[in-house]
Amino acid sequence: MSETNPRRRVSAVIRAYNEGKHIGRLLEGFEQQTVKPDEIILVDSGSTDDTVEIARAAGCRIVHIDKSEFSFGRALNRGCAAATGEVLLFASAHVYPLYNTHVEHLVGAFDRDGVAIAYGRQVGDARTKFSESRVMLKWFPNQNIWDQRHPFSNNANAAVLKSLWQESPYDEALTGLEDLDFAKKALAAGHKIAYVADAPIVHVHEESWSIIRNRYRREAMAYARIVEGSNMSLPEAVGLSLSNIASDYTHAVKSRRLRGNVLGIPMFRFAQCMGAWQGFREPNHVSAQLLEHFYYPPDSGSHAAPPEPGRKIEYRQAPP
Repeated sequence: MSETNPRRRVSAVIRAYNEGKHIGRLLEGFEQQTVKPDEIILVDSGSTDDTVEIARAAGCRIVHIDKSEFSFGRALNRGCAAATGEVLLFASAHVYPLYNTHVEHLVGAFDRDGVAIAYGRQVGDARTKFSESRVMLKWFPNQNIWDQRHPFSNNANAAVLKSLWQESPYDEALTGLEDLDFAKKALAAGHKIAYVADAPIVHVHEESWSIIRNRYRREAMAYARIVEGSNMSLPEAVGLSLSNIASDYTHAVKSRRLRGNVLGIPMFRFAQCMGAWQGFREPNHVSAQLLEHFYYPPDSGSHAAPPEPGRKIEYRQAPP
């Protein structure tokens, strides 16, 4: 950073529930950054595994939120309120950075005039379902966009100016897509959004088909509330699913990955589109019981052991 742009204080905020299997790798990734977060805040919503112990041992500050109070926006607001930094850096507990320049590139976006939101690229790994990797390719291209004109962001890998959050905190009533809603309001207020392809993370989704459907259902419910007039009919859902299946099969054949994905591709796409269709039908009917189903489905969470203590991840410098 130049003398005219001194480095801003960075507060990392992580939301977590039973992420003992993954969070160690993220925290180790932060420790190896060229620009380290000045503080890391874990917002935990009732983990029963060793998530909190791992985070505390790594020096994180712990903020608790009760399950009965949880929403994505509310948990994020709790973490932001506890943060002391000028930049709020968000990461899902089940992601990890690809390069040691991740924070440097993401925070560096705010040196550009008018940028108040920055979000980075997301990719999968060997555990990622084929169709999920295709979704990531669509939404997270490999080229930077310094003045994005549409209201998309993703808080699995993002940063915002705390001053913007203070003006307009995250909507706590939404069942998802609080980042999209936040970005929509920011654009309307004249702020800029930067997409930083140079700050990629690996987003690990190890979900059952029911949880995938659940995710798209709650996001569709949120989208219907954010974007007035949005809808999806059953024929549209079925048509979209079939179209995506055909496209996925084509690319699976070209990449020689069809074997092993013959069943997974249609299962993912039907879970995605049927969940979305169901969500668009019920945007205003969110009971406490339904919220619990969304945020804490029976087979969610991980109780697996964390990475071995002392194991180091060797990061490489991002390509020029």
